[in-house]
Amino acid sequence: MSLRGTREARDNCQLFRLTGLLDAFSEPTFRKVLGSKIDEGPKHIILDLSQIDFVDSSGLGALVQLAKQAQNASGTLQIVTNARVTQTVKLVRLEKFLSLQPNVEAALENIKSS
Repeated sequence: MSLRGTREARDNCQLFRLTGLLDAFSEPTFRKVLGSKIDEGPKHIILDLSQIDFVDSSGLGALVQLAKQAQNASGTLQIVTNARVTQTVKLVRLEKFLSLQPNVEAALENIKSS
């Protein structure tokens, strides 16, 4: 199964809801599509990965690059996770840098307070 997703603009941010696998196969397209959307704006990005089945090192690298790109554009990257994604991110100690959130509402609140 590949990576699939939807995009919606809401409350001065872009919300991406993704399903499937964020791995070496899907990472180049993921990076290209989301990178171009950060450039288009709004600069605050919420990635809802709560329906993602698997993230590998390529996927983690793409998330780090997108977080840096959002910061450079004066935006933020908030990541809504599930237990599997959280465990993978914590293994490499990136949970603070990637701003993991329990749900979309918490991510929206975090953007409003930043």
